Amino acid sequence: MKEVLTFGETMVLFNPQASGPLRFVEGFSKSIGGADSNVAIALARLGHDAGWFSKVGDDEFGRYIKNTVRGEGVDVSRLKVDKGASTGILFKERVNNANPNVYYYRAGSAASRLAIEDLDVEYIKDTKIIHITGITPALSESCRETVFKVLEIAKENGITISFDPNIRLKLWTLEEARPVLLKIAEMSDIIFPGIEEGEMLLGLDNEKEISEKFLEMGCKTVVVKLGEKGCYVATKAEKEYIQGFQVATEDTVGAGDGFAAGFLSGVLKNLSVRECGIQGNAVGAMATLVKGDMEGYPYYDQLMAFMGNKKGIDR
Repeated sequence: MKEVLTFGETMVLFNPQASGPLRFVEGFSKSIGGADSNVAIALARLGHDAGWFSKVGDDEFGRYIKNTVRGEGVDVSRLKVDKGASTGILFKERVNNANPNVYYYRAGSAASRLAIEDLDVEYIKDTKIIHITGITPALSESCRETVFKVLEIAKENGITISFDPNIRLKLWTLEEARPVLLKIAEMSDIIFPGIEEGEMLLGLDNEKEISEKFLEMGCKTVVVKLGEKGCYVATKAEKEYIQGFQVATEDTVGAGDGFAAGFLSGVLKNLSVRECGIQGNAVGAMATLVKGDMEGYPYYDQLMAFMGNKKGIDR
């Protein structure tokens, strides 16, 4: 049985080797980027049995994604190859040492053609947690239908549903996104909104009010991400601020996915809500130490050393 299953688009990511407008950049490094595979990779590095599925093109970029995710220890046995579409790509642009601008080239991509008939229902049933992001339903109508089919399967089989709204306004308008994401939230057990997402979805800008609203909607655990400040975790029985880790940030992209993975790792280990939050904060912080989406995610021993639970060996 898989511990966690995720699905959604992963693209080939081109990172500029110099700062400034892309028209002046001549060199790029290549890696992968995708919120769903990020979570699966982070969990695999922490020692969990994770799976990820999607669609990629019958091209070198698709093969690169498959090999990279599989090389991180994630099961990709249900990844589909679409001979009629290309793998999506994205470019980052770094200006003034701020968070990078991101440019997508993913319209009509193979992953956007994911459909219900691509699902392996028995495979989905055989997992403890299904993690969904708000990016997948934004890609296309067929992706949206697929998300709700997976939610239906999870509900019918008592699988824990984890949801990160991950609002991407480059993919759809807020008016399109809000009803879909709120419907997913109502079906979720664990939800990971940020303050901005709470404001966009609920019209609330306070972590306590955001948490109470999602609890009223049926979520069992609400984890409001507060960036470098940490997080605010709420259940019906517990409500607590959990302080973040102060680090010299290099790149915040992928930090939220790392946070979700760290928290879910704690859930799988039956840790307390507070301990889950501490782990989430730690993985999220470590993700920001390295440029790239998933390159900074730690292995379990590294995480324990960072948290002060185990001494590191330097030489």
